[in-house]
Amino acid sequence: MHPAPSVPMLRSGHVDSFARDNLPPASAWPEMVFTRPELQYPERLNCADHFVDRHVREGRGGRTALVGPDGARWSYADLSERINRICNVLVGLHDFAPGNRVLLRAANTPMMVACYFAVLKAGGVVVASMPLLRAKELSFMIRKARITHALCDVRLMGEMDLLGEDRPAHVLAFCGLEAPCELEAEMAAVPACFAACDTARDDVCLIGFTSGTTGVPKGTMHFHRDMLAVCDTFSRHVLQPGPDDLFLGSAPLAFTFGLGGSVLFPFHAGAAGLILERTSPADLVAAIARFRPSILFTAPTSYRFMLQQRETADLSSLRKCVSAGEALPRATFEAWHAATGLRLIDGIGGTEMLHIFISAAGDDIRPGATGRAVPGFVARVVDDAGVEVAPGTLGRLAVRGPTGCRYLDDDRQARFVQGGWNLTGDTYVMDADGYFWYGARSDDMIVSSGYNIAGPEVEEALLQHAAVLECGVVGAPDAERGQVIKAYVVLAPGFRPSDDLTADLQAAVRAMIAPYKYPRRIEYLATLPRTETGKIQRFRLREMANSG
Repeated sequence: MHPAPSVPMLRSGHVDSFARDNLPPASAWPEMVFTRPELQYPERLNCADHFVDRHVREGRGGRTALVGPDGARWSYADLSERINRICNVLVGLHDFAPGNRVLLRAANTPMMVACYFAVLKAGGVVVASMPLLRAKELSFMIRKARITHALCDVRLMGEMDLLGEDRPAHVLAFCGLEAPCELEAEMAAVPACFAACDTARDDVCLIGFTSGTTGVPKGTMHFHRDMLAVCDTFSRHVLQPGPDDLFLGSAPLAFTFGLGGSVLFPFHAGAAGLILERTSPADLVAAIARFRPSILFTAPTSYRFMLQQRETADLSSLRKCVSAGEALPRATFEAWHAATGLRLIDGIGGTEMLHIFISAAGDDIRPGATGRAVPGFVARVVDDAGVEVAPGTLGRLAVRGPTGCRYLDDDRQARFVQGGWNLTGDTYVMDADGYFWYGARSDDMIVSSGYNIAGPEVEEALLQHAAVLECGVVGAPDAERGQVIKAYVVLAPGFRPSDDLTADLQAAVRAMIAPYKYPRRIEYLATLPRTETGKIQRFRLREMANSG
């Protein structure tokens, strides 16, 4: 599906045209807004050059770009050299062509960052995967994006080995340790210089997969210019970091929230990112005390945990804290402010939009509100017909800006983009001053500890077990995680409820899909509530879950 002439595309730097060929038709795109001067990008743009090589070229190569969990520091010059060597390995030794899609599979490590920008610099398209995903989930991504290459942490090669015929043609393992794996060994034998691919600002550079309410992942397509645009909107105008900041984020780099907070925003400012593999709340507390980061990105769950440790935790290095991934309770905001003197920067973003588009910081914060439209974006609340509603009226959130939804060959594009607006699937109220107040999710997505989890995907996994006749999965309130997954299960004949069966069902789900998706609570029912047409009434299950 080629975009219609109404959205003229620049000359692509891609030899492999798959990504551009599979963009939605231009008539299905949201209206893009580039009114601010900082959003005027050159026609030829490779974002890896902007985020890394620019600093070396302008005399900042010696500044720290990345800090690893062992305290090792990579300067921008160090990072640039590693990126160049990976580019030369891909292009010179593994038949890589600009436009090829590359699966990245690793926890948050400095080597993962180097691989990410190497793919971008060589003109490729990054498809980053969550470390916990299983072969079944990876296979879908590989087939959908027609992935040709994969760079994988050696510790995660097990699931790659289970892919069978879906395994990409070129798979390279890396260690990031002193003992080199295949990728590091090949890097040592190639030059440390590489000229960035001559990509267009509207060449696709990232396909980010996100699970929708049906449980079928959607590939969101982002351009080189988009990577800069999220920095020149939220980061520039709301976060306002400086070159001496050290960023710390808890989200995986495969989440665009993690990519922005741990890498794009610090690199845009010439600052540094602290890259940790383990980012539980306890790990964050320890890392803050040891490394003294100044900017933190994590979910409300983590802030609530850190509040419990405030008597012993040294959080004094923090000067700005960003909360996203799930709704920020006002009680958490107020408790954090009382304990640290810092006002949490709330925000809503999304994989379709790449990052945060409504937020507020400092004195602009109104406790309980998500914030206002970030400079560069326009937001409003609309009714079911797409008509803007009056302030104080609950409705659907709609947004426009320099980024927007472009699904990879997916007819669900028409659901997210209507009338030129991105409809995020959230309900909000906008007050008379333009502040947006969160209502609820408009769909069945479960948000637990910042992870978006589709109930039907968990149901499918449960139904593979012989004991499960039918089931329904919803989110249940939880003080620590916001929500947890709760499964209502009707057992097949011959099976009886028991603690052992519950544990067996939970283990089966963890073995089939990403472990964080397993149902932490299981309740057994004789029948599930259904409509007259036989559909499960999930709203009834949610009412049951909410009532305890």
